[in-house]
Amino acid sequence: MLPGSFSVVIEVIGILAMLVRLSYETSCDGRLDGAQCYGPMGGTVFIKLMESASEIYKYDIKHTKSIILSVRKNTILNSIHNRYFFIPSNGTFSISNLSLTDSGDYILERFDSNGQSIEHRTIQLFLEAPVSSVQLVSECLSQGQVKVSCLSEGGDTPQYKWTLGGNILKGSELLSINNQNNIIVLRQNISGYVVCSVWNKVSNLFKEKYTSTCEFVNCTSNGVHISKWVFKKDNTLCDEPLAQKHNIIELLPIIIGSISALGVLLIVLVVSMGIICARRKKAKNKEEEDNRELANANLRRGQQEQSRGTQVEYGKVQKQPRQFNVTLYGCEDNSVYGNVEDSVYANI
Repeated sequence: MLPGSFSVVIEVIGILAMLVRLSYETSCDGRLDGAQCYGPMGGTVFIKLMESASEIYKYDIKHTKSIILSVRKNTILNSIHNRYFFIPSNGTFSISNLSLTDSGDYILERFDSNGQSIEHRTIQLFLEAPVSSVQLVSECLSQGQVKVSCLSEGGDTPQYKWTLGGNILKGSELLSINNQNNIIVLRQNISGYVVCSVWNKVSNLFKEKYTSTCEFVNCTSNGVHISKWVFKKDNTLCDEPLAQKHNIIELLPIIIGSISALGVLLIVLVVSMGIICARRKKAKNKEEEDNRELANANLRRGQQEQSRGTQVEYGKVQKQPRQFNVTLYGCEDNSVYGNVEDSVYANI
């Protein structure tokens, strides 16, 4: 599909839908005597007269005592207007492009093969102007309520129905409604999609509109003082909100610059803390290493001193004089084997 083709198709569909909607049609069951049917001015009415006309020998349809359509053996013999049409297979009679002269009584008369009348039936046709358009107009009242008016064009004896958010309006939402039912007043703080449906016996149209709450403004716009209730959603009257908006836009570069500077400062702070922590850790490791070396040196010194002490004590033991108590013939004499000098014992 070429670019833009989709939008063109949508537009064509919208136009066709509008044309179909504007070509009003109604249908009616006229199989009972005295049936009342309603047709739209300028539109088409379909009246079902019988289930099937295939077995009926002859029948005529009269309006104001004149035969407007005559059918024999499913063949149309006479039709004074091309606006009249009959479908024998389903027994439906239709009139298109209706005008005021088409209203009144219509008589269906059936005949057998001998030309004898076997049925005489009357149908009443009433014409009404269809509703052609619907508009919704809303405004804020003096106490913040919302007044919504449903304005319709065309249409005989139109009827109105209101909904809010898809539901019928409640008493807690509705402040008042007029006798014609086409103007309502919503209470304060009530908002949502309001739908007004307008219909009569030959047409049915509706219009939807979003209605916001009202707020009171007291400000200056273009040098003019404004003091009234306005719709909150569409309030663009005051200069102050616009000035605030411009100030924010002007301050935006400053805000961005401040955020950037803060980010750089944060990065520098993190890096500095990392360097300080690394240096402290290095100094602590060196101090622990020095303490370990000092402890090892003290340990070696202690071991050496202990070793020297043991050798000195062992030397003293070696140098102790040895005494021998020799008993000769019961006498104790130390003169022969006296004290052995250390030097002699050492030589031995």
